[in-house]
This record gives sequence, structure tokens and C-alpha cells, in this order.
Amino acid sequence: MKKLLLAAAFSAAAMTAGLANAADYQVDVKGAHASVNFKIQHLGYSWLTGRFNQFDGQFQWDANKPEAAAIEVTIDTASIDSNHAERDKHLRGGDFLDVKKYPTATFKSTSYKPTGKTEGVLTGDLTLHGVTKRISFPVTKLGEGKDPWGGYRAGFAGSTKLKLSDYGIDYNLGPASTHVEMELHIEGIRQ
Repeated sequence: MKKLLLAAAFSAAAMTAGLANAADYQVDVKGAHASVNFKIQHLGYSWLTGRFNQFDGQFQWDANKPEAAAIEVTIDTASIDSNHAERDKHLRGGDFLDVKKYPTATFKSTSYKPTGKTEGVLTGDLTLHGVTKRISFPVTKLGEGKDPWGGYRAGFAGSTKLKLSDYGIDYNLGPASTHVEMELHIEGIRQ
């Protein structure tokens, strides 16, 4: 699940690459205006949802060269939160994220391809559970502009679906639970 969350976080960061002015942006984790969420089927009967509480990232964007957009995100895998302490302990252990051995998950973009005025496809390398895979996923720019405190912000959202076994997570959760869906909601502050 943490792998999926990381992917989500990376995709969200990648989405911020569509900002209108060439600039560097810091993901607003201090103000809690960003989130990396996940969901996975529970026995095929319901969704188990959660998030990663601690992550950080930066992105760059130039509206005149959208294909040059870039993002990097790092997730603290031990910060997984499924709203159940015992389950979170299991998710942090060797059956899943193995956070002692793999304390972070990272995403670093390699390309961004605009597909519309506010949409695009972000591609990059996701490292989760010691495995690095290239992934691509759609992102949407939600908006950008001045904030009430004299800053300038931009917001993006994206989602992807990760196969747990692709990242060496082979714990049998049943046939309905082989993939985790990641969602990334990112708001960045121009630096």
C-alpha cells in the first residue's frame, strides 16, 4: 500500500508541472494542502482507505516549455495511516512496506506530455520497497493564482494503480486486492 501511496504522491507532484510561469514550487505540506491517499479492496466487499502523513516534494514548470516540467517527491513510508493502529503496524512490517529496511519511497519524473490545456501524462521512476519501476499516469491542473498571504500557488491532482507484486509485496490479500489505487492532491507554493 505504501508503494501505491508513494506513486500517488509522485503523480500529484508531477501534476504541478503544468503551472503558468517558469518557477520552482514547494509542495505545501506545512499547511496540509497536499495529500497522498490510497485505497485497496478488502476481500472484494469494500474499500480500505488511508494516506501517508509525511512526505515532501518540489516541482518546476514553464508554460512555454511544458515538456520540460519536473517533479521529485519523497514519502516517509512509516507514516502510513489506515485509521487502525494494529493494521498500520502490520503494513509497516515485513509483509508489506518493511519500513525499517525501506524508510522512504521516491518518485522522480523523467517526462511530462501535455494532452490538453489542463491535462497531461507524467512519467517517472517510482522506487518503493527497494524496487524502481517506470510509471506513467494522468494529471490534472486544478488552478493557480495569488493567495491571501502574498504568495502564488498552483494545485494538481493525479491517480495511478500499482500492482503490489511488481514492488516485491507478495502478501496474499486475495484476488480482489492485488493492486492499490493511489491519489495525489498537491498544492505548491512558488519559491
